Amino acid sequence: MIIIGEKINATLSSVKSIILNRETENLVDLAKKQAESGANFIDVNVGTGVGSLEDEIESIQWAVESIQEHVDTPLCIDSADPKVMETGLKIMDNKPAMINSAKAETSNLEAIVPLAAEHDSFLIALAMDESGIPKTVDGRLRCCDTILGACEKYGVSIQNLYIDPLVMPISTDINSGMVTLKTLAAIKEKFPGAKTVTGLSNVSYGLPERGRLNVAYLLMCISAGLDAAIIDPLDQDLMGAVKTGEVLAGKDRHCRRYMRSFRK
Repeated sequence: MIIIGEKINATLSSVKSIILNRETENLVDLAKKQAESGANFIDVNVGTGVGSLEDEIESIQWAVESIQEHVDTPLCIDSADPKVMETGLKIMDNKPAMINSAKAETSNLEAIVPLAAEHDSFLIALAMDESGIPKTVDGRLRCCDTILGACEKYGVSIQNLYIDPLVMPISTDINSGMVTLKTLAAIKEKFPGAKTVTGLSNVSYGLPERGRLNVAYLLMCISAGLDAAIIDPLDQDLMGAVKTGEVLAGKDRHCRRYMRSFRK
């Protein structure tokens, strides 16, 4: 499974402070810890909500340059603005990269999918459109169809696409977890070349003992065909669930990754 480390996100107050104050040492430390804990990509979101678009562009430039100087792990550029994404990708200079994210809305796809094509980067795409997140499996699959059409138009290989079926809090809709699982399985069946990804922790929002729910749901997602997860790689329970889930789902040939993890 591909692990995308989620800890460099400016919506977190501690990270927001790091970005606003240009605390390079603390930023690099966050990246290093995630890489050492097994992250395959490190998500970088510098959207503090403070200042202008130009400020965010300067922040992504500083963050990408600072991390790349000390950490070899590929980065996932996470922003709501294509210009910020473009800046981050240019600084990475054709190194392996991921974009987070696109959705099935025309102007959004026209701005972001060509960036993925130009930089030959992986692309996270959300199963939603301008109306929001569909409540049904069929509705989310229609969004996926639209996204796949844009990828074909602009020359993004389906092998570079990671589709997010979107996890909603079960505290607000007890059926939402199953809708996501069914969507995940349907994506794997309908678009066999595409990969799947999700931001797991949303499922437990608003409930106690969130870690228990996150681990259980991760195992269910792996069984349904999940290929990548946006999680905290420093969470040993979650990382352990990745290894156990993959071996039980038959995705760890000869149990080698599990055995290496156990010995470590």
